Amino acid sequence: MNLFIFGLGYTARRFIGAYGDRFARISGTSRSPEDSQPSESSGPSTYRFSDTDFDPRIPDQLDAADALLVCVPPTGGEDPVLRRFAAHIASSSRLRWIGYLSTVGVYGDAQGGWIDERSPPDPGTPRSRHRLAAERQWLALGERASLSIQIFRLAGIYGPGRNALQRIADGTAQRIVKPGQVFNRIHMDDIAQVLLSSMERPSRNAIYNVADDEPGPPQDVITYAAHLLGCPPPPEVPFEEADLTPMARSFYEDNKRIRNTRIKTDLGVTLRYPTFRHGLKALYDAGEGRLSRRDTTLREE
Repeated sequence: MNLFIFGLGYTARRFIGAYGDRFARISGTSRSPEDSQPSESSGPSTYRFSDTDFDPRIPDQLDAADALLVCVPPTGGEDPVLRRFAAHIASSSRLRWIGYLSTVGVYGDAQGGWIDERSPPDPGTPRSRHRLAAERQWLALGERASLSIQIFRLAGIYGPGRNALQRIADGTAQRIVKPGQVFNRIHMDDIAQVLLSSMERPSRNAIYNVADDEPGPPQDVITYAAHLLGCPPPPEVPFEEADLTPMARSFYEDNKRIRNTRIKTDLGVTLRYPTFRHGLKALYDAGEGRLSRRDTTLREE
């Protein structure tokens, strides 16, 4: 099977690292021209793709693909892949699976209530509204062209190099408290196994919530990470006083608990890291956060 990926970022590269040997050929796109090359023996062939420009060889790569994974977000309120390549994708004779990575943010605020795939989306931010619009455009393409489209609504992603252990170690962690606020999370390795399971079980116009089993307060994650590292957690900061970027602050506008039943019943997935404690403990055992903390101590001395 040949795989083409729009957006060779963190999620895509972790997927390739875990399951790249399952594919005869992997290629994809990067926004940075310096990261683009026609081929390389140690990784995917990479082609330039941005809001304003793309490598003219991409259509040939799409023609050779059996599976297409779309990891790039909407820009300017529309999906850049569909803007450039909708007709080309619709006419493909080889594509048997298309996956679009979206966000649980499309559900909006449930005031702490439970959400599943049958819950009506009600996005509260422009970014989430654009995601929902892109989802619907992909699903409509699947209906028109009889393609197997799957939508993956991801909870907060963490994994190697991107986790609370690292933030504790480098001094950027904040223990932000907003009473009643809960989030779901998902370890990168569990996203990867969900994607592979879906490729093995293509389904027409399916939507999956990709989240762990235990929604919880964000401050609990920081506290547990500090416990693993054997250091005191940072002081609690009321949400109203927290130093957050506008994007980070927008995540706190939604309060919901995500059900993930469909990835288990339809795809046969058993989460490797069903809670943030399982995921952080595995990352700690692999050395996450400890080296950075030791380096920081040495610099201070």
